[in-house]
Amino acid sequence: MAGLIRDILSTLSRDGAPARPAVAEQDALSRLDERLTSFSQAALDSRAPLLIRPAECAVWDGNPRDQPGLNPDSCRSLIESIAAEGGNRIPVLVRHNPDASEQPYQLLVGSRRRFAIDWLNHNGRPELRLNALIVDLSDEEAFRLADIENRERADICELDRARSYQQAVDRFYGGVQSRMAEALGLSNSQLSRLLALAQLPEEVIGAFATKEDLKVRYSELLTPLLRRAEQRADLISEARRIGQEQQERAAGAGSMLPPATVLSRLREAAARRPRDTSDIEILAGGERIGRARPAKGSIMLDVTIASDADLDALFAALKETILMARAAA
Repeated sequence: MAGLIRDILSTLSRDGAPARPAVAEQDALSRLDERLTSFSQAALDSRAPLLIRPAECAVWDGNPRDQPGLNPDSCRSLIESIAAEGGNRIPVLVRHNPDASEQPYQLLVGSRRRFAIDWLNHNGRPELRLNALIVDLSDEEAFRLADIENRERADICELDRARSYQQAVDRFYGGVQSRMAEALGLSNSQLSRLLALAQLPEEVIGAFATKEDLKVRYSELLTPLLRRAEQRADLISEARRIGQEQQERAAGAGSMLPPATVLSRLREAAARRPRDTSDIEILAGGERIGRARPAKGSIMLDVTIASDADLDALFAALKETILMARAAA
């Protein structure tokens, strides 16, 4: 079975495209879902799929999906489909739990299916079990497989995905962004933009009504402003004010501020101080590697490069900083 799953990892498209618009799950299976369904129906590897209780598997902590965010409303169509079919037609993927006690399995792929079966067990269908396939995969392979599935789901927000990538780059790829980008089929610039979103200050994230409102394109606009000390202070102060206002509105004082309004106010706050020619930090992989100083007709760079530096990430950071310095000159 592990060999078949690794074949999926090598053959499925991983182009980094955004999720397609939401469609009823039973009407638009992803290619991963189709492959898993065919494996289950054919009982490959001479083993029938396992039927387990949802409580028997712990959700693996490397999965990017926000488990507390799952609820009956967001999973309604899936719950109805599973109830009508008498179980999950698309099997989940589990592996043996190395810390097995009451939960002998780790769930790698299929969090929504597990939630739906569990909800049905507690709401009139106690006989249903979770259709599962056992695989033997490394953490890195499990992360890639979960990433392939979750890219096709409209309910995985960009911030959750970005945060999972931020954790994964160190956990699975030794902190080397280019290794991770290659493994996931992403360009270095795509990965850098996602990591920048994950690195936004909590005050800025809290200014938006929901984390789903935060988009990668917003971090592209805000990150350069956060690199200048005075602009950063002004932007974060405004973010705190907006966050407080959002809390008051949520308590009943009015509708929540839309993301475009929040973004505009944050950028305006950072623009109140006149631009100067102070140094601009050069960041690569979240680490400060030097400074750039814009001057009339030139840009001075002072960079310290480690012998094992990720050159792709370094060149991308230098290009971004030079463009910022040109705008400030």
